[in-house]
Amino acid sequence: QVRLVESGGGLVQPGGSLRLSCAASGFTFRRYGMSWARQGPGKARELVAQITTTGGSNYADSVAGRFTISRDNDKNTVYLQMNSLKPEDTAVYSCAAPIGTTYVWGQGTQVTVSS
Repeated sequence: QVRLVESGGGLVQPGGSLRLSCAASGFTFRRYGMSWARQGPGKARELVAQITTTGGSNYADSVAGRFTISRDNDKNTVYLQMNSLKPEDTAVYSCAAPIGTTYVWGQGTQVTVSS
């Protein structure tokens, strides 16, 4: 069974930082690219960052320069370092893996940026 378990969310002030983790199991992690997406209140899911099997990365314009995606294949974990957080970053953040013909999503972790 494919499992993706996110952690590290919480409440942070504008300008602050958080590091999210996604622990993966049930598949050969190192052979799959991984993604982070978010869904804010009343908004559609937005792809935030992607990392390839070889470490290449891509970011949404809204987070480029502030967020960094990385992976540790020995730990079967993908990370999202979030700096200079803004209120508009408030969302449930989920990680995803392309398994078969679809994406498998974790349960998500809440990030709230507020004064």
